[in-house]
Amino acid sequence: MKPGMWSSFLIELSPEEMVRTFADKGWRRLELSDEHAEMLLQRPNPSATGETFRSFAADNGVAFPQGHLWLTCDIAAGNQDEVIDTLRQWLDLFCAVGIRAAVLHPGGDELIRTGCDAGRLMETRLRALGALTDHLKGTDMVLCLENIPDTAPEADDLCAIIEAADSPHLGICLDTGHLNLASGDQASFITKAGPLLKALHLADNDGSGDQHLMPYGAGTVRWDEVFPALKQIGYNGLLNFEIPGESRCPLPVRLAKLDYLKVITSLIVA
Repeated sequence: MKPGMWSSFLIELSPEEMVRTFADKGWRRLELSDEHAEMLLQRPNPSATGETFRSFAADNGVAFPQGHLWLTCDIAAGNQDEVIDTLRQWLDLFCAVGIRAAVLHPGGDELIRTGCDAGRLMETRLRALGALTDHLKGTDMVLCLENIPDTAPEADDLCAIIEAADSPHLGICLDTGHLNLASGDQASFITKAGPLLKALHLADNDGSGDQHLMPYGAGTVRWDEVFPALKQIGYNGLLNFEIPGESRCPLPVRLAKLDYLKVITSLIVA
């Protein structure tokens, strides 16, 4: 398990400036955020842009094994065909960047709000996931479905989707903060996900909202359960921090927090 950081911890920087700054602080493995991916997608030709950016990052000793796909999309919404077409462009970019674990929300907000039954919700999700995993055939990328409190809060929910979809291109991303707003049972989630767990969003909160804080602070996530469980299942992806709640401060303070997090991570994996 290697430390990783969500790239929008440095959200005000361009993708290239972000890479250089993380490299200067010794952070070599990152999650490409939705925001920085959007910046790259403003450039022509997602595949060519991704290859150029991957080369630039490699020249600076940085890699992006993980990335977050379009944050606000709902793959089960009424404009599903449009969402799928757009996500194909994101996947082309991510493949070219070298991302292997692409985090995706399982969708369903719109259907759940309208009282849709579980069967139709599953069918609609599977249609989108089928199209997206077909697009990934011949690649080593895995779409990592993230636990979302209002739509798919627990490992059982995500495992059911993946079992029904029956594709090697699907896995799970555990967001510890999201789970703390649901059952909070981190060890059980990790154990149930098992080898399907391919990505992490490590963040803390006090149970009142998704505050995205660093571990071992004011939050109530049971970190003493998280890391032993990850070791038990042999998780080998990024120990990736997604902590926008820690970025509301001047850049020099954030850079100091990066130093602190490296120390914390070294103690976690010892």
